[in-house]
Amino acid sequence: MSKKAKSSLPTAKKARPAKNAPTHQEIAMRAYEIYLERGGAPGDALEDWTRAEQELAEKKTKPRGKVGPTLVAA
Repeated sequence: MSKKAKSSLPTAKKARPAKNAPTHQEIAMRAYEIYLERGGAPGDALEDWTRAEQELAEKKTKPRGKVGPTLVAA
């Protein structure tokens, strides 16, 4: 019987998102909101995406503590 040799090629591992990392769908939705805030005017989709990703990442890493009072405009 012949033994199969282990492949010397590295195995690809799937990247795991960080626990607090925003999902692809969350980023896409926020990027679309940014686009709408611009009035739907053409812009830089990559810039919208990176801004959305950064905003969501910051939001998820902020410590959750007491929530202050909500102010409502009269």
